[in-house]
Amino acid sequence: MQQTPWYQLTDSNQLDTPALVIYPERVRENINLLIDSIDDVTRLRPHVKTNKSREATRMMLDAGIQKFKCATIAEAEMLAICGAMDILLAYQPNVAKMHRLLALMNVYPAVRFACLIDNLTTAQQLSDMAVASGLVVPVYIDLNVGMNRTGITPDGEVLTLYSEVAKLEGVKPVGLHAYDGHLRNPDITIRTLDCDAAFLPVQQLRDRLVEQGFETPVIVVGGSPTFPIHAKRQNVECSPGTFIYWDKGYKSGLPEQPFSPAALVVTRVISLPGDTKVCVDLGHKSVASEGELAQRVSFLNAPDLKAVGQSEEHLVLEAQAGHDFRVGDVLYGIPNHICPTVALYERAYVAEGGEITGEWLTIARDRKISV
Repeated sequence: MQQTPWYQLTDSNQLDTPALVIYPERVRENINLLIDSIDDVTRLRPHVKTNKSREATRMMLDAGIQKFKCATIAEAEMLAICGAMDILLAYQPNVAKMHRLLALMNVYPAVRFACLIDNLTTAQQLSDMAVASGLVVPVYIDLNVGMNRTGITPDGEVLTLYSEVAKLEGVKPVGLHAYDGHLRNPDITIRTLDCDAAFLPVQQLRDRLVEQGFETPVIVVGGSPTFPIHAKRQNVECSPGTFIYWDKGYKSGLPEQPFSPAALVVTRVISLPGDTKVCVDLGHKSVASEGELAQRVSFLNAPDLKAVGQSEEHLVLEAQAGHDFRVGDVLYGIPNHICPTVALYERAYVAEGGEITGEWLTIARDRKISV
């Protein structure tokens, strides 16, 4: 007897599309795989930009993960709401965000909040505001190890900045942050060589800071592509994020990592505009529209369909002549990039045993929760 595919819903007629559907059992398996991939769970600091939900966060907390990373104040607040006690805002805050970060610290005084800085002016502004609030903010120096978007080159300038920041009353330098998301060679051997080369000056900086009398800085490093490499190092915290749901991009590009897709976009055929054309309700607003059109989504139950056109509410697919697709057919798609796809949905539906059993609000897609 043919086995029902893991993703197939028995009650798909009750699901309005396009929809984001999450499979919690697979989420749990991915979390366990992550924990099994490292020697000490306290070295994990997952990024919650992918899931943005309380339910997924609590699953990680229940599994023993204690530290987290985030990109927005809303994500930081969501983590605190869930009971996370160690939260790094992996972003350098402007003045408006400083107000909000300090407000969070006041609302959740038992939680250790920290953020990134890469210049003395920002550090001074944050310090002044923290002092006025009676607070001290732990900060990590953001290093540019080749991503070329934020941070400073890991050289002597970092030592100077670290020393100057240490003199300020309202902030305390506690570590170094190095995101190497540009290192994505599908060959893990080459990726490892690239990663080791980018990490070497970070390690040297840590040693020099210790020589200068500072407490050993915490190093928060990497993302999903370099996670298996950094996981083998001693005394660094690792920050993968996509592992929790996984996607087609990383499934194809990081073949050595064992995670499984745990979140799909479910869509329906809404029109057959030509003999070889199939139109579904999966437009720009429903799946991340970065990158090549043909690569944005792949359908598990229709792998031969290729995207040839997309607008806000529609995705046009090329099918073979004589295909048997009909209006109303349900397609299950793996996004190429799940993180921005999740952010397009205010809620995700939960599928267990082939049935929709609940909803997870994507609460941290909002720019503001309460502060």
